[in-house]
Amino acid sequence: MPAVSKGDGMRGLAVFISDIRNCKSKEAEIKRINKELANIRSKFKGDKALDGYSKKKYVCKLLFIFLLGHDIDFGHMEAVNLLSSNRYTEKQIGYLFISVLVNSNSELIRLINNAIKNDLASRNPTFMGLALHCIANVGSREMAEAFAGEIPKILVAGDTMDSVKQSAALCLLRLYRTSPDLVPMGDWTSRVVHLLNDQHLGVVTAATSLITTLAQKNPEEFKTSVSLAVSRLSRIVTSASTDLQDYTYYFVPAPWLSVKLLRLLQCYPPPEDPAVRGRLTECLETILNKAQEPPKSKKVQHSNAKNAVLFEAISLIIHHDSEPNLLVRACNQLGQFLQHRETNLRYLALESMCTLASSEFSHEAVKTHIETVINALKTERDVSVRQRAVDLLYAMCDRSNAQQIVAEMLNYLETADYSIREEIVLKVAILAEKYAVDYTWYVDTILNLIRIAGDYVSEEVWYRVIQIVINRDDVQGYAAKTVFEALQAPACHENLVKVGGYILGEFGNLIAGDPRSSPLIQFNLLHSKFHLCSVPTRALLLSTYIKFVNLFPEIKTTIQDVLRSDSQLKNADVELQQRAVEYLRLSTIASTDILATVLEEMPPFPERESSILAKLKKKKGPGTVTDLEEIKKERSSDMNGSAEPALNATVTTPSPSEDDLLGLGPAPVTNSPPPPSSSGSLLVDVFSDPTSAVAPLAPGSDDNFASPDLASSEVVSEEPADTVHDADELFHKFVCKNNGVLFENQLLQIGLKSEFRQNLGRMFIFYGNKTSTQFLNFTPTVICSDDLQSSLNLQTKPVDPTVDGGAQVQQVVNIECVSDFMEAPILNIQFRYGGTFQNLSVKLPITLNKFFQPTEMSSQDFFQRWKQLSNPKQEVQNIFKAKHPMDAEITKAKIIGFGSALLEEVDPNPANFVGAGIIHTKTTQIGCLLRLEPNLQAQMYRLTLRTSKEAVSQRLCELLSEQF
Repeated sequence: MPAVSKGDGMRGLAVFISDIRNCKSKEAEIKRINKELANIRSKFKGDKALDGYSKKKYVCKLLFIFLLGHDIDFGHMEAVNLLSSNRYTEKQIGYLFISVLVNSNSELIRLINNAIKNDLASRNPTFMGLALHCIANVGSREMAEAFAGEIPKILVAGDTMDSVKQSAALCLLRLYRTSPDLVPMGDWTSRVVHLLNDQHLGVVTAATSLITTLAQKNPEEFKTSVSLAVSRLSRIVTSASTDLQDYTYYFVPAPWLSVKLLRLLQCYPPPEDPAVRGRLTECLETILNKAQEPPKSKKVQHSNAKNAVLFEAISLIIHHDSEPNLLVRACNQLGQFLQHRETNLRYLALESMCTLASSEFSHEAVKTHIETVINALKTERDVSVRQRAVDLLYAMCDRSNAQQIVAEMLNYLETADYSIREEIVLKVAILAEKYAVDYTWYVDTILNLIRIAGDYVSEEVWYRVIQIVINRDDVQGYAAKTVFEALQAPACHENLVKVGGYILGEFGNLIAGDPRSSPLIQFNLLHSKFHLCSVPTRALLLSTYIKFVNLFPEIKTTIQDVLRSDSQLKNADVELQQRAVEYLRLSTIASTDILATVLEEMPPFPERESSILAKLKKKKGPGTVTDLEEIKKERSSDMNGSAEPALNATVTTPSPSEDDLLGLGPAPVTNSPPPPSSSGSLLVDVFSDPTSAVAPLAPGSDDNFASPDLASSEVVSEEPADTVHDADELFHKFVCKNNGVLFENQLLQIGLKSEFRQNLGRMFIFYGNKTSTQFLNFTPTVICSDDLQSSLNLQTKPVDPTVDGGAQVQQVVNIECVSDFMEAPILNIQFRYGGTFQNLSVKLPITLNKFFQPTEMSSQDFFQRWKQLSNPKQEVQNIFKAKHPMDAEITKAKIIGFGSALLEEVDPNPANFVGAGIIHTKTTQIGCLLRLEPNLQAQMYRLTLRTSKEAVSQRLCELLSEQF
């Protein structure tokens, strides 16, 4: 900075500040300020021209008055005039005033921009620095429009001084963050990457911050930065603290730059070049080794800097998830921090280990610290650390330790902070369901959960218990006995009454043979809780009573007396009154057969994923360990070699709401969130929006295609210009399933949820913006060839052309299969991101087998039909090598997922698989028989398909062959 001359002391400003500080009251301060404002105004309006010093002094006073909280409505022009001064201090005060007081809508902005341009063109490093600081401080869109094209040139110019390069990099970063669409990508992008090799570490630090932000949005443009970042990191990590003396902080060489370089590397997958990858591994090993060395200083600044680099290195190891040795070492290092006296280190260690637990390489290493984590749960004083301990226990849980972890969580729940009780309840419910080897343990756990923290047990949790009990015959009697015993406690939580009322209403007959739980005792026990419950629970209990009329005719009179009482028939609540009247009438006039039909046992619920997981995700927000765990499963276990199945990948439709316990009407709309997508992705939670529930399709109904909001069709008949991404891989992934992530890159994630019935289907496409920047002109288009258009009728609903950063939009596609088809439609997506046009295409997984309806057949019928389809043109056979492990259960699941019925005990060879189904189209129905013969020794399959149409046989054979 230039030396300050003797006359720059501004004594008048010092006197004014002193006067303000000496004021005894607010009124005195305002009086002094008003006097000064009047004096400054008169000076500015006077005939005598002010010199630069006077302007600077008065502008400084105005700035001080503004900082005291008073409005300033003049002096802006004088500040702009100071920008043209050649004196540093005057120009500095002018820029300071403009940065603080001038807004982007000011009429002076053009004059200010001209002054800034002059300073940027002056090649005076001091003036250029002031101008760049002003641009960054204002950071408005107008500034970006004016200078976003100039600053990159300054940044990469060969004659620019290091201090100016630093300022230019940070200024460009500020403009990119506020207006990314105005910062043009060009030739400078390849040159700015080479700033990572600059000799001045200040330039490297600023450039790394800029490149990291740019690479997050435009990874391909900056992928050459990986090798340079590894090279620079290697030099820093292997250097002694004396080598980088100016950038060494408490014996740690360039810690901030190291952290920034490690974050930059997290924008990319592991380097493909073996040399670069080996050098990066050496760097990470060196960082882990240094963490084991004795500290070179006892100062907290030393340990903070050292640990900052260490935790960022561990984050990179976790991000790459490819080096088992490094992952285990990172886990062991974090394990040492779990008992550190510094609270922040314990918190960070627990948080990082949560992510490590989701890696197949380090999961076992994380589990070795279970006792330490449990101890932290019991003894830790900081609630945030206890919460992270709960997260880690949840993440490290598997079948081997589930009962121990659930028991510890239940114990902690009794004394847990109120702020995290609901979250713990959800996690216990999820783990108990997911890892239960015995359903009786699951029922006991959930009932214990209700007893300990009933107020925090949401509807989703007790819905799940009922759904699982209804779907499992072997646990129904035990559940009825257990809830009966639990209800005998003097004080029961209302959620327990709901569970007990529902289960006894369905399965109370299973325990009625015991005199201690006779029908009358069951009824009296439930009715003793009636007056203590809320209206919805009373409504459920009334439904249970009418169920008892069917189950136990011997207590019908007792129940009718209760329903006939004035407290029910004349109840102030219309819902209770209506139920009492209708149930009493039903029990009076209906015959035994009608009662048995109307009040029959609830049928099993469809198998779907748990809605509790969706509620936990919603509560925790994106990026949680739950999301990471689900993503790992999605990547590792599609239909090909699936992971260990959960207890029941169960049920969320319709919840056993007290409003429709008997199933007499359509399922009521509840407030519980729908279940999560099986993909477990961060953005595409395809069940999270109530509007995404797939409405039932009426077979043969034209209403599915005549809805006014779906009438806007975007189906066109031209081919997309660009390549279809991973067409075969993505296509075959969805042949045997309907939900999941279809496509994902750095910017966009596309998820699907679909349902098909006969020749109709409906597909929900979810587009997730993974960036923090808006997608503009977002236009997804479904493209069909001419041949496909005649066979497949698609209608799409338009989507909002703007997708906010981190947001998700949904598009509905209605599908009608007119006749059999061979191709698949193309989904073309075009949008503008960060000033660049994006265009991609993927195949939509609408395949002929989606219109399969399974057909059950006896062995005799199957082979009789098999012989009828003996024409050579009706049969297609394929012998092929197994691409995946030959597991019988997985094979069965794939055949069922393909759409056909799996026929047991039909083929004389029990190792073979046979299936049957009908392809439904609008014009015809095509019967299909299939036979799959595995040869375990040769690791080969023979697949035979027979249909009444050769092209259909060929297509189905192609699709199914790719699954094994």
